[in-house]
Amino acid sequence: MKWKMLRKDFSKYASRCGYSCAVGITLTDIGALAGVSTATVSRVLNNKPGVGATTRQSVLVAVQTLGYEVPEPLRPRFSDLVAMIVPELENPVFPHFAQVISLGLAQHGYTSVLCTQTAGTAGEDQYVQMLLDRQVAGIIFVSGIHAVAATDISRYTSLTERKLPIVLINGYLNGVDAPFVSNDDATAVDLAVAHLVQLGHRQIGLALGQRRYTPTIRKMAGFAAAMERHVGVDAETSQHLVECTTFSVEGGSAAAQTLLDRGCTALVCGSDLMALGVIRAVHQRGLTVPGDVSVVGSDDSSLLPFTDPPLTTVRQPVAAMGNAAVRALLDLISGGPAPRAEYLFRPELVVRGSTAAAPAGENRAATSRTSEIRIRLPTPAQKP
Repeated sequence: MKWKMLRKDFSKYASRCGYSCAVGITLTDIGALAGVSTATVSRVLNNKPGVGATTRQSVLVAVQTLGYEVPEPLRPRFSDLVAMIVPELENPVFPHFAQVISLGLAQHGYTSVLCTQTAGTAGEDQYVQMLLDRQVAGIIFVSGIHAVAATDISRYTSLTERKLPIVLINGYLNGVDAPFVSNDDATAVDLAVAHLVQLGHRQIGLALGQRRYTPTIRKMAGFAAAMERHVGVDAETSQHLVECTTFSVEGGSAAAQTLLDRGCTALVCGSDLMALGVIRAVHQRGLTVPGDVSVVGSDDSSLLPFTDPPLTTVRQPVAAMGNAAVRALLDLISGGPAPRAEYLFRPELVVRGSTAAAPAGENRAATSRTSEIRIRLPTPAQKP
């Protein structure tokens, strides 16, 4: 119900709307109790933007204190709750995001609700409906359906149209009026390829997850550009050095089998979990890391320095990205301006023990690197 405060006498308006009160009050009374102006009171009661969450809460508490029940659309039952929806918690990068975001929200007086889409639980759309029913103040999506390049954007535009603040991490959809925060995937792959080339590798493979994801698409494009820039391999050749499976240990192991068969001496992986699968596949062949095959992960999970060998990886700037997402969401909640664009954060190469100089045979082939790669690839008739 719209609270059209066109008069000073609040009690007369409340009576017309079915509310009763022992004494008449005015907008001035509410403002005095809440410590704000009558204009601010009017904005809150008309559910207008431009008022901070704390101020809005103070006004509604003042209304209740003066004896009126706040209408359902304005009730702040869960106004201090912000939801995070993540795909799962097995990949350590997602708990890391959850930790950074929940801490940032807590510092501003908000409580975070973590929703994970593990087997047997609700999916993203179901979680969103439950959160809307509970009137959360906003939602942060981490690697959600928005990461699928061809997804229907209406599930997100419907939220922005109803003025629910949302921020989306690691994925981009044109046409959604919301802040996007992403890791620079193309730069991440370029850093990894440049590092391996410096070590003498020329036959470098890329192990990724599903092709439908925007981060996968960007990594593939970045890999093609990096191989052409640093190795002199054309795009058609480099695409045969890419294997897409799933972002998991099993997916990394499966991708490694194919790429090792194609003669790769170094593998860049789409996630640290995939890198662990690659290392397992290398060991199953009786080879060593990094003696025979160098491996680079992605994300920099907390336990990677303790793996055997410690994993070289490209660190995703989770802290900076999570804090940026929190700031953008709080700006939206307060009714202030927030960036309606995608902001890319530069990753960082972290060199540990899983990368080393290329095997001697690979170093000797460096002068004829392009032809060497072509020889090891299947002929067109053998392509799947």
